[in-house]
Amino acid sequence: MEFFESFDLRQLTNLDLFARQVVEGFIIGLHKSPFHGFSVEFAEHRLYNPGESTKNMDWKVYARTDKLFVKKYEEETNLRCQIIIDASSSMYFPNHKEVAPGKPNKLQFASLAAASLMHLLKKQRDAFGLSVFHNELAHHTRARLTTKHYNLLIGFLDEFIRRPALHIQTDIATHLHQIAETMHRRSLAVIFSDMIDEEHTQEEVFSALQHLKYNKHEVVLFHTIDKKHELEFEYEDRPMKFIDMETGEEVKLQSHQIKEHYTTKVTEDVQRLKNKCLQYGIDYVEADIDRGFYPILYNYLVKRSKMM
Repeated sequence: MEFFESFDLRQLTNLDLFARQVVEGFIIGLHKSPFHGFSVEFAEHRLYNPGESTKNMDWKVYARTDKLFVKKYEEETNLRCQIIIDASSSMYFPNHKEVAPGKPNKLQFASLAAASLMHLLKKQRDAFGLSVFHNELAHHTRARLTTKHYNLLIGFLDEFIRRPALHIQTDIATHLHQIAETMHRRSLAVIFSDMIDEEHTQEEVFSALQHLKYNKHEVVLFHTIDKKHELEFEYEDRPMKFIDMETGEEVKLQSHQIKEHYTTKVTEDVQRLKNKCLQYGIDYVEADIDRGFYPILYNYLVKRSKMM
């Protein structure tokens, strides 16, 4: 499942090709793993339903399999998925310019994961839309299934991950409410966010998540984090300067002096988020940027299998 061993963001020249390689590697790994029995359908056909027209019947497939299949076309879809990305400045952590050049930060990771997920959705004939927000709803397209739509969204993400933004605060609650009202009914909402919102209380953010469920949407929250630094607070034991990426505020301290207090507080906050997700029927998935993209795709497939 480790993907970043050979991945360097600076070498990324074609996001569609990148997404294709991630998905193909994932499928190969899935078939070789203990989950090889997990059903993954990528056929360009669907089973024939008795009584419908036979004009799109694939007789060649029938000759080979003795089963009736109908050719599928781009306007047909099995599921609608809205991919939602938090693009506030806290998602630009960590800055790997000096620590690990070429490694994605949280926002780049979320965008690359979203591109891979869209490629997988396209292969499965599932419609997909994209919403990107920070202090405003910067981009919002409803779910569709066309090659043109896929190319437009891939083009947007490709430009997006190369355009850093600083000191932009988050408005998770407001925009999740807005997105919940504009999504197709009974869709799957896939959210990539570090769930840091200084403008709203946790209860207000939880209310926005609950709004998605109230509108009959299924929800998967990929809690996008740098676990080593944000949860475990693993830093060198020396004087350091920490900078708030949304406000620019700076604090100078020695990491070991606050590590115990910090990790206790963060662990409590994460557990509260997990409990609220469980209460509302939302799938919580820890999306550690050091674990790569395969856990994202696998957890999506698990959710999809439960919905279909």
